[in-house]
Amino acid sequence: MSDDEEYTSSEEEEVVEETREETKPPQTPAEGEGDPEFIKRQDQKRSDLDEQLKEYISEWRKQRSKEEDELKKLKEKQAKRKISRAEEEQKMAQRKKEEEERRVREAEEKKQREIEEKRMRLEEAEKKRQAMLQAMKDKDKKGPNFTIAKKDAGLGLSSAAMERNKTKEQLEEEKKISLSFRIKPLAIEGFGEAKLREKAQELWELIVKLETEKYDLEERQKRQDYDLKELKERQKQQLRHKALKKGLDPEALTGKYPPKIQVASKYERRVDTRSYDDKKKLFEGGYNTVYAETLEKTWQERQERFTQRTKSKLPKWFGERPGKKAGEPETPEGEEDAKADEDIVEDDEEVEEEVVEEEDEEAEEDEEEEEEEEEEEEEEEEEEEEEEEEEEEEEE
Repeated sequence: MSDDEEYTSSEEEEVVEETREETKPPQTPAEGEGDPEFIKRQDQKRSDLDEQLKEYISEWRKQRSKEEDELKKLKEKQAKRKISRAEEEQKMAQRKKEEEERRVREAEEKKQREIEEKRMRLEEAEKKRQAMLQAMKDKDKKGPNFTIAKKDAGLGLSSAAMERNKTKEQLEEEKKISLSFRIKPLAIEGFGEAKLREKAQELWELIVKLETEKYDLEERQKRQDYDLKELKERQKQQLRHKALKKGLDPEALTGKYPPKIQVASKYERRVDTRSYDDKKKLFEGGYNTVYAETLEKTWQERQERFTQRTKSKLPKWFGERPGKKAGEPETPEGEEDAKADEDIVEDDEEVEEEVVEEEDEEAEEDEEEEEEEEEEEEEEEEEEEEEEEEEEEEEE
């Protein structure tokens, strides 16, 4: 049921007539033509139906009025909510606008602060540079004419590396800031001809001074380059002498990488086909393990060879076993084999003891040789250190 619907009285009368026609009972043509009581009953029924319809209509009107009142209240509530929502949205938009303006203002202030800090920093750097140039002019020209730049302890990058990492925009901005306080504006308004001539003469003298400083710096850079080349050549000569003392190629230590490690023993007289890892383990203290593995392998081979030998019984001499003493009883064949096996085991143990003694002697000899080599290397290192100290003293 929409809010725009309206029922008029004519529509209500049509509804009442339709209901009456529907509730009217069917009459036969023979009934009620001449019976007054029947007519009276019919009139009574009609009157009852009319009253009932009136009650229905009144109830419907009351319900309809209640619904209209509720609908009106809901519309008023909806209108109030729309007004309050529009006010809230307006306040929210105003708050967002203020927040955006505040953010933009803070960003601008931060940018201005950074520019001011950078300008102050560049001013300090310019003052230090001017003081350094003045000190360089004042001090004597003797001594080293080069300086070694130290790396920045905080970031691990030198000033030159940090300068290289800057973008083009940052460099342009720093250039503008630097030129803003290096190049002072010309205040020549209201100057006469004499004053303008004096100002031009002053600027000309300044240009001559700057060109002189530029020439001095270029000559200083040339001297520095020459000194660096000389130092590098001296370093190469020292490295060549050091390589010759160690018995290496003269150019072994002058390259970008150190010389390769010699991992083969100088006492071996055969072609070494072992891999680098195997040879490296020998010099890391794994020789004892390799030696024990070699002994074990030799023992296993000899044991297999011994167990796979052909066993033969000794023939009896004149019906008696060899080594039998007079008066001893005869021994069965199984016991003879057992005794023979025991004798063989004893012989094997003696052979093993001899092999182990020989291997221990070889190991002791190898250890003595290694100790002698280590002592010789230590003596050579001490001699090299003494020679280096002497060379450094001579250079000083």
